[in-house]
Amino acid sequence: MDTAPRTFGEAITPNHDQKILLYILAGYAVAILILWNVPYLKHILYPFKLFTVALHEFGHAAVGCCTGAKIHSIEVNPNEGGLTKMSGGISCCTLPAGYLGSSLFGALMIFCSFSHLAVKIMTGVLIACCLVMLVWARNWLTRILIVVFAGLLAFFIWFQNGIVLIFFVLFMGVMSCLYSLWDIVEDLVVRKVNESDATRFARKTGCPSQVCGALWFLVSLAFLTAGVIGGIAVFKDDFIKDPLFHNDTS
Repeated sequence: MDTAPRTFGEAITPNHDQKILLYILAGYAVAILILWNVPYLKHILYPFKLFTVALHEFGHAAVGCCTGAKIHSIEVNPNEGGLTKMSGGISCCTLPAGYLGSSLFGALMIFCSFSHLAVKIMTGVLIACCLVMLVWARNWLTRILIVVFAGLLAFFIWFQNGIVLIFFVLFMGVMSCLYSLWDIVEDLVVRKVNESDATRFARKTGCPSQVCGALWFLVSLAFLTAGVIGGIAVFKDDFIKDPLFHNDTS
């Protein structure tokens, strides 16, 4: 058995199993981008967009707690907007935590999707986050959204089909990363809205909001890249015996 350490190039080169996951990931990305812009069909993504908004708001709240803030409420609105009300905390940390938090969650979901065990752990973390969000939720849409997604995740764990869970978490990860990236572009490049996390951050720091948005976009893109490359490098042999990836029954 060859136990020689892998070079960096070998570590980040996907094996047969990982190539299949990468094809699925790419397929998800293409499907999301198409559905995003097709009338009527875009409603298929609506609940996933709302859950990504919930993760965005949870990012604000989580960093707020870490910096001493008191969280009053988290709300997700039908127009795909969200609001986190808190008092205290360090705003220079909490303001970027929405965009960056949801993209980090997405990257972690993608990373863990390369492993049967890791994806179950990530699912448990997501369910725990949902329970915390449920405590802070102050409108029925947010409560229903959180309960539905937490229930789906719990069902997939109970269903004991690792591949179904992997496909679901991978889709949510791709959705969360793409939504975060697009949200930054839409707020600061396409629409140039008058008020966003970046404009508030700009007022606090004196840094132009476009510069803030560009930096957050690059960080979010780095999270996505790290999630994919990290999953390939760390979980090189995870699917070696999975019948979905191997047809050899000998």
